This record gives sequence, structure tokens and C-alpha cells, in this order.
Amino acid sequence: MASRTLRFALFGNTYQAKKSAFINDIIGSLKESGAEVSIDSEFYHFLAETGRAGLPVDRVFNGNDFEADFVVSMGGDGTFLKAASRVGSKEIPIIGVNMGRLGYLADVHPEEFHSCVSALNKGSFTIEDRTVIQVSADGYDFSGSDCALNDVAILKRDNASMITIHASINGEHLTTYQADGLVVSTPTGSTAYSLSVGGPIIVPGTHIFSLTAVAPHSLSMRPIVISDESVITLRVECRSHTFLIALDGRSGKCNEGTTLTLRKAPYRIKIVKRQHSTYFSTLREKLMWGADTRGK
Repeated sequence: MASRTLRFALFGNTYQAKKSAFINDIIGSLKESGAEVSIDSEFYHFLAETGRAGLPVDRVFNGNDFEADFVVSMGGDGTFLKAASRVGSKEIPIIGVNMGRLGYLADVHPEEFHSCVSALNKGSFTIEDRTVIQVSADGYDFSGSDCALNDVAILKRDNASMITIHASINGEHLTTYQADGLVVSTPTGSTAYSLSVGGPIIVPGTHIFSLTAVAPHSLSMRPIVISDESVITLRVECRSHTFLIALDGRSGKCNEGTTLTLRKAPYRIKIVKRQHSTYFSTLREKLMWGADTRGK
């Protein structure tokens, strides 16, 4: 057992009640281990509204007013990304409990959580540090975090014409994209939106970003990989005079002519991994990477 009381902060999916079906078991496992349990107020009130009032937690917190040894994200990968944005520079390790379908980031099944808590108390786990992208934009006020664990996407709005994105790396002109958008991805996000638009799979820890155009108006516009020490500058032109900027799916409208600057954030997101879980095994199991689907 741990030599001190471990503190856990719980976040969860607040849209689908079925994704919180194991909440009593999760909290029960934590309390059984002697842990101190805090829960996000939005998640707590959602649970109360769906008939799960009176949960045995020690504290309900608002916003970013929490401290913990570990954060537990209950839901899918979207819930994990939201939890990561709330953790931010606190650098608290995150455990993803998969209540959804794919569960690429959230890779602990609810039935495995009790053994996961036991492993935490014994120190039988590893922590992976994941690079984060930070975005600044002249005259644009980010609602929430200005950082993304997966990706930053610059996109045209609705049925508008394609947009023009002038891209520079460390002050040197890279290229001008004529496309529906551009996805700038971390290694963590390389298997998400970036992959769906033709970007490369990047192994975490390789210290690079990728830039991949969305539906480019040129067959020669291929993805490019750059050092994560680079500073990326983007300037957008569009007929509608506005475009969308999305950080891990959190999107907002931005005015044409706004200069966007993307760089590596001064902190990393820490992800708890069980000792038998590896990146390549997850690729094969979750994404069926390299699988031969032809009949045997």
C-alpha cells in the first residue's frame, strides 16, 4: 500500500448517462484503497440529475480549483481531452477509463479499474509525457485553454469556399495552402483527425509536429513533419472573412487576417500507462494497424 493517502480528481462525460454507469464501482475502488476523492462539479450535478445523488466523495470542485496526485477521466477520448485541458500546467498524471467505443487515450476498461488502483498504490505503472501545442492569436480570445494535446485545426466555415493559409516556420515562408483547412498535430494527435486527412502516424516522444492540409487544391501538397521546437505562423485569407480554429475540437470563429502563432507549450500532459500497455500494441488492437483483412 502507499505510504500516504493518494488524492484523485474525477472528470466524466456529461452527455450520456450510460457512460457513467460504473461510477459507483470507480469511487468504491478508490475509497476502498483509502484514497481521497474529489469530483468535478459539472459531472457531479449531471450524476445527481440522472439518479446518482449522494456519492461518497470528499469534495466537489469548480473549474480548475483542484489538486490531486492523479486525475481520472471517465468517458471516451473526447472526455480525456477535456480533462487534459483542465489539468493543463498542473501536470497531474491522467488515467483514462474507457466508457466509450474506441478508447485510444482512455484505455483502462471499467472492469480493470480496481486492479489499476492496486497498481498505482504499488507503483507498478509508468507515466508518459506528451507534448502540447500552444496557440496565440492577435485579437482572439480563447474560451478556456489555449493549448491542444491532439491538434490545432484551421478550417473553412460551413459551405464556404476553400481558404488560403500562408504558413511560415521560424520566420521563413513554408508554403501557401489552398485547401479546406490545415491540421497541425502533435504525436499524440497523429492517430486522430490528422490521420483521417492523410497525415503520418507519429510515435510519442519523437519531438515533432506534422502539418497536413484538409482537401488541398493540389496533388503535390503533401504532409510535412517539423521539429516541435519550431514556431509556426499562419495567416488566413477567405471569402467569408471568417474561419474556424479548433483546439482538440473546441472550435471558435476567427476573423480573416488574424495571425496565428503555434509553438510547443511550456508544459506536458502526463498519461498513466499500465506496465503491459505499449504504443504499438494499442496501434494494432485499437486501429487494426497492419491487419490483413483479406480472407484466409
